[in-house]
Amino acid sequence: MTRQPLNLLSRLLLPLLLFSSTATQAATEVPYLEAAVASKKLPPVSERLPETPSQAHFLGKTEGKYGGRMRMLMAKAKDIRMMTVYGYARLVASNEDFRLEADILESVNIKEGRIFTLTLRKGHKWSDGQPFTSEDFRFYWEDVANNEDLSPFGPPVKLKLDDELPKFSVIDEQTVRYEWSKPNHYFLPALAAPSPLYLYRPAHYLKQFHKKYASAEDLAAAVKTSNKKNWRKLFLRSADHYKFTNPDLPTLQPWFNTTASPSERFIFKRNPYFHRVDPEGNQLPYIDEVEINLASNSLIPAKAGAGESDLQARYIRMDNYPFLKDAQKSGTANINVNLWQTARGSHIALFPNLTSADPVWRKLLRDVRFRRALSMSIDRDEINQSIYFGLALAAGDTVLPQSPLYDEKRSTLWASTDYAQANKLLDEIGLTKRDDRGIRLMPDGEPLEILVQSAGESTEESDVLELITDSWKKVGVQLYTKATQREVLRNRVFSGEAHMSIFFGLPNGIPTAEMSPAQLAPVQQDQLQWSQWGRHYETGEGDAPDLPEAKRLLELFTQWGGTVEFEEKTKIWQEMLDIYADQVYTIGIISGVKQPVISHKTLQNVPETGVFNWDPGSFFGVYRPDTFWFTNGK
Repeated sequence: MTRQPLNLLSRLLLPLLLFSSTATQAATEVPYLEAAVASKKLPPVSERLPETPSQAHFLGKTEGKYGGRMRMLMAKAKDIRMMTVYGYARLVASNEDFRLEADILESVNIKEGRIFTLTLRKGHKWSDGQPFTSEDFRFYWEDVANNEDLSPFGPPVKLKLDDELPKFSVIDEQTVRYEWSKPNHYFLPALAAPSPLYLYRPAHYLKQFHKKYASAEDLAAAVKTSNKKNWRKLFLRSADHYKFTNPDLPTLQPWFNTTASPSERFIFKRNPYFHRVDPEGNQLPYIDEVEINLASNSLIPAKAGAGESDLQARYIRMDNYPFLKDAQKSGTANINVNLWQTARGSHIALFPNLTSADPVWRKLLRDVRFRRALSMSIDRDEINQSIYFGLALAAGDTVLPQSPLYDEKRSTLWASTDYAQANKLLDEIGLTKRDDRGIRLMPDGEPLEILVQSAGESTEESDVLELITDSWKKVGVQLYTKATQREVLRNRVFSGEAHMSIFFGLPNGIPTAEMSPAQLAPVQQDQLQWSQWGRHYETGEGDAPDLPEAKRLLELFTQWGGTVEFEEKTKIWQEMLDIYADQVYTIGIISGVKQPVISHKTLQNVPETGVFNWDPGSFFGVYRPDTFWFTNGK
């Protein structure tokens, strides 16, 4: 069956079928599983694969051989969730060209852009060998998403289209349908995300933790054994697909976790029922096991350079590159070090909190002249030369040159160093008084001291902020920094306690007009520049946007969701990008930073060049690590 890739719903008003490549069943047994097959603990591979397995892309790749354990380094136990990101088994998934195609699903039939009929692969099984069927979708929809105990706010907001939930139907054992009253451009991309919208749960496993199915006695005993407060907490803890915290939870990913926390070392083993095969019909993955070892994030570059990781990019920065290249040249670590392209609008950006709880700060941060002045008081060229060896781009937070929506004017708008103009803008605001240090005074008489809070995950951010501190003093602004943890940072922003934070900029710097412009509008609470506006959009709580330009972004975002015309989508994107750049909602500092990627010299099918990005990309995910293999069976 030929593949018909979907370029993000560009023509959804037409009936459309979205397929994956399929292949015949494998004839070769996986050596790692031969003993289990011989002892009847596992059926032969012909019975473990779906009737129509998904054939992985192998353009530019070589067919491999089985075996080996791939080592990776992570800084925290919760980082094992990256195995869901890297493994990247999704109902529909992006390929290397960032086009969507069926993956776990055999096909998707799209009618009028609003009716999605999902067809599962006949014979597909969970990692424990139990059938993966429409019952897993029904169970999630009826007994999880619409259960008041488990989901007090109802199904995920990603399933809502203008507050409308889909009509869900089970057609047969292999087919389910989701239907909205108007075209839904967000549904399939949400299924393909690095942290995806899950429409299913393993019903056969989770029913034992659900009060509808388990006896009161058995459920009470399970709650007591687990030390959880009630059945709800037990169920939610047991059912989390993304985090990989429950080794007993069946999965559809290429590898499954075998190690319970707490641990400093996690072992993932191959999924005997994984649905993908290579061009010869051999079941993937090639690699039998993945070993994740925990180490301090500051030590990970040195450990990776010493050969303690077979595949590493997380916690590796551009300032590690010279050391890593020296390690490669020495040959002792047996590693390759390549530079991939990052795809964030800005590698590092400052986020003024427009929903700050402090009225004085909120008024100041909402004044676009203040945001523009701060942006023009940053010497981006100095930062580029000092920290990124001159290899990055000094630019604001907008899309990258690789995007068809790119406009160079936006990259430099309010992003060129101009201390005179910055001082003029600050004077216009009324910040003309200064203390004996030369620091301007705020309207309440307090010195203009900005505390920039970070997630504390990178010394790179500290180095950048140190240079900005010197620059801002030239316009009478004092910068202080405070490192914390990511969750603490988010909570401080959400509560309005943090007035400014530092994080990466636009998540998708390489969009097309057919991709959602949600990153440019206040529609999510985790957007650090306007979290309470985003919360209002998601839940009705928080605050509605009250600035005209922000309201316009919301209007345009809604318009984008209601049109299927490519030209109209392009116009909407362009206007949103213009507003976003002109209003400096985020202060982009540097973009186009390369990502060092370390791989063992015997590890094959790892691209020399690639795009290392969260969404779209799922980091290594679009390159399908299940197709990576060791030449020496390491």
